[in-house]
Amino acid sequence: MPLYKNQTLKIYNTLSGDKEIFTPIHDGNIGMYVCGPTVYSNVHLGNLRTFMSFDVIFRYFLYLGYKTRYVRNITDAGHLTDDGNIENDRFVKQSRLEKLEPMEVVQKYTVDFHQVLEKFNFLPPTIEPTATGHIIEQIELIEKLIADGFAYETQGSVYFDVFEYNKRGLNYGELSNRNVDELFANTRDLDGQNEKKNSQDFALWKNASPAHIMRWKSPWGEGFPGWHLECTAMSTKYLGERFDIHGGGMDLKFPHHECEVAQGKACNGTTPVNTWMHTNMLTMNGLRMSKSTGNYILPMELISGKNSFFEKKFQPNVVRFCFLQAHYRSVLDISNEAMLASEKGFFRLLEGVKLLENIPSNTTSSFSVADWSQSCHDAMNDDFNTPILIANLFEGIKYVNLINDGNETITAKDLDLFTQTLHSFLFDILGLKNEKDTQHNNEKLEGVVNLLIKMRMEARANKDFAMSDQIRDQLIELGIQLKDGKEGTTFTIQ
Repeated sequence: MPLYKNQTLKIYNTLSGDKEIFTPIHDGNIGMYVCGPTVYSNVHLGNLRTFMSFDVIFRYFLYLGYKTRYVRNITDAGHLTDDGNIENDRFVKQSRLEKLEPMEVVQKYTVDFHQVLEKFNFLPPTIEPTATGHIIEQIELIEKLIADGFAYETQGSVYFDVFEYNKRGLNYGELSNRNVDELFANTRDLDGQNEKKNSQDFALWKNASPAHIMRWKSPWGEGFPGWHLECTAMSTKYLGERFDIHGGGMDLKFPHHECEVAQGKACNGTTPVNTWMHTNMLTMNGLRMSKSTGNYILPMELISGKNSFFEKKFQPNVVRFCFLQAHYRSVLDISNEAMLASEKGFFRLLEGVKLLENIPSNTTSSFSVADWSQSCHDAMNDDFNTPILIANLFEGIKYVNLINDGNETITAKDLDLFTQTLHSFLFDILGLKNEKDTQHNNEKLEGVVNLLIKMRMEARANKDFAMSDQIRDQLIELGIQLKDGKEGTTFTIQ
């Protein structure tokens, strides 16, 4: 029997504002769509946090035995920051900046996205569709919306008619709790400022100017799709007109996800998603991360140590562990102190895992392993509460140390359950890897080589070239090649 048959899972639904008992539309099967990256630049830490949260959720569904179709798209066209100005197309702007074709920009940053996620031990989604690969589906949806009176064409562009949508008793604003009627009252008269009927209307298709590079043929002329429509087309194609979970960062709640709700209801006559999930923001040193203020760091800079915010480099495991110590709906703040504490805590867990390999069994257990195991499940069943789960794992490691010291006992059967539970939650569900020894050895090796480099520099300064050459040659014999440059000496391991 699958584990989910014995577990009651509750998920916070943004649409209702409450935790709800999760019941899949189709028994034993889950359809989950998460808005993926817009690949015009390197994936940033805030994105990483969102995708990491849903990676853990995906892992937990698989652990429970659900057959899960996880769709995470790639936005590679049509991401406008302003429906009224096609010059704000991020791909076109970046292609001009880097002097590359837009699809070169897409390829460059899609590869970067995959490489970063692989570093942090993400499972790949079941399906990873691209917006440019689903132009036909988007055109078909637009044609249906026009035919049903929910959209209108003007000057080669097509817009969703929010006023008409609300006039039919539907509720644009239900996801983000916005009163759109009040907005209409304040902004109804546009005095011909643009081609929309109302300022709240959003683009389904944009007419491409002669200078616009990314363009496709359509019944309304050459143009490109609206950002919101892309996700509706891809999610419904692979998950159906109504599916279980749609996720993303809280910054996407409005307008992006609000528009998806409206498009789904207008096209198919039903709300498209049962449960909407949104992750909270990430800050650094108590401040919002922003390129403009300089309070900004990329994931690879964090793990390479090439930054001015952190005193050392941190392995991806430690970063992942730090992120998961905050609930996905809470603000996560990272700092040098937080990363150092996470590193210490993570290594303490791994020391307990190693110690567990040689724990002796007894005829009795002095504590309830079944209750502890269930507490780990209960934490994840309560809206994927990874901080509580991690606290329970530390409690389990405390028992391991007590057993090792002879102050607690455990039966062979309970030891099997304990080991299985610990490994499942730490490695399979949280997605951490048992790499402490490798990391520590690498850091020790790096420290020793840097010390020898310093000694060599001092020997050369003292004109002791024999010692300098001896250090270099003996390192070469060990497979460590030194390279002297303008900015100092570096080394590579052959």
